[in-house]
Amino acid sequence: MATRPPSETAEILPHPSAQRLSLAELAYERLEAQIVRCGLRPGAEVTLQDIQALIGLGRTPVHEAVKRLAADTLLSVRPRAGLRVMPIDLAREATLLQLRREMERFVVSLAALRASAAQRSQMMRLARKLRERRDVMTVDEFNVYDRLLDRILLEAAAEPFLAHTLRPLHTMFRRTGWLYLTHVGTADEVKASIDGHIPILDAVIRQNAEAAKAASDLVIGLAGAMVDRLEQEIDPALLDVGLDIEPALS
Repeated sequence: MATRPPSETAEILPHPSAQRLSLAELAYERLEAQIVRCGLRPGAEVTLQDIQALIGLGRTPVHEAVKRLAADTLLSVRPRAGLRVMPIDLAREATLLQLRREMERFVVSLAALRASAAQRSQMMRLARKLRERRDVMTVDEFNVYDRLLDRILLEAAAEPFLAHTLRPLHTMFRRTGWLYLTHVGTADEVKASIDGHIPILDAVIRQNAEAAKAASDLVIGLAGAMVDRLEQEIDPALLDVGLDIEPALS
């Protein structure tokens, strides 16, 4: 869901396989981006062929991407019935946010202790870019940098189990955040999200684990507040296209 030229994020942290990104990984990234920004609506039924056409890649890499996203509980694979984009279940997300809070605290603590000089330099460049773009950044652009921030912190934490567990949670809440910021929130709340993430980077750069955990808790608090407001204000059909009453009324 990049709205900026790839080189602008690559200068902060090149993709680990930037020289030869596999088609399967490319398919995963493109499909994940479509899910996050609701290009594939929550609850929508699609086919493998639909996805191939949408992201412009062939059957094999798309099949691999679908398997990964199904394991992440973001897609449901139904034999002989196609695929379904999983709806947004706000009650479930409120529960999972408690798990995410504790795991994020662990990640930023490890990152503060383990980040190399090169990784801290990447974080400084990312923090600078967030500050520079703060007043004009769109939701889609913020999500590009948010994904990059998550990746940098997980790489610095250097614990693969955490990365495998948190990756689907990050995607899940990035989708919920996109929905909130595009349908309920304001431009000032995009800025507030940016302002919440910068202190995490600053604390990890300073190798201050306690400050990093406190900053992470504040970001999780923002996510919890977004979930609460969505429960009260969002059209249920935006959470699950199957709840759309318009077709029944037409």
